[in-house]
Amino acid sequence: MTTRDGLTVGAVAALVGVSVRTLHHWDRIGLAPASGRTWSDYRVYDDDDVARIHRILVYRELGFPLAQIGDLLDDPDVDADAHLTRQRELLVGRISHLQEMVSAVDRLKEAMAVNAPLTPEDRAEIFGTDWKEEWQDEAEERWGDTPQWEQSQQRTRGMSKDDWRRVKAGTDALNADLAAAKRAGVDPASPEAATLAERHRASIGEFYDCSRSMQVLLVRMYRQDERYAESYEKLEPGLTEWLIAAVEADARAHGVDPDTATWE
Repeated sequence: MTTRDGLTVGAVAALVGVSVRTLHHWDRIGLAPASGRTWSDYRVYDDDDVARIHRILVYRELGFPLAQIGDLLDDPDVDADAHLTRQRELLVGRISHLQEMVSAVDRLKEAMAVNAPLTPEDRAEIFGTDWKEEWQDEAEERWGDTPQWEQSQQRTRGMSKDDWRRVKAGTDALNADLAAAKRAGVDPASPEAATLAERHRASIGEFYDCSRSMQVLLVRMYRQDERYAESYEKLEPGLTEWLIAAVEADARAHGVDPDTATWE
């Protein structure tokens, strides 16, 4: 609402974007008094009053306290330019600090994204629908008290979804080469088979440090666990026994007796 003498407090509040209560407070403390009153004693603001309120809002935006704003507007001895220069310096410093905080938040988000554990949907996407969630529980029950389990947990906590895709692609490539070698009649004691045995040990090393002695025990477990044997036999009939022979031959070549292999 307006009057012939200016704007009412409600009209000014709507114009400048502050509450009527704020304008009443500023009037009471003498920061932005209304220069006029209606016959019924309502506050009325003229153009100069509104201009002063706009200046107050600018100073508030810059972070000045209300008492200091009053001095800047009313005290002729106050160097407003010097105050603004100092405030600009403070704002530049604040902007720099906020930019550092934004960068820190971005780094934290990246770290959280990288270290986020795989969901069941992620596992199905990467490893296929044959993946069973209970396998993780079974492995923990069997190996959970070993140093290798703890090491694997530490390493996998830092693996991203892309890391898991890379591991899966490497495993698929290794299995394809193992099957091709068996199919081609490669001697398990040959240098070619030894290279494949080393790749197999390296694939285990993605998760924990694996000695040749440990590798021998692991591949023998493939023979005992029909799930492992079935997966290798699907790739190439007889592949399970061929891989065991290749790993044992590689172990012998490096001074490890498969017959006395231990988990070390």
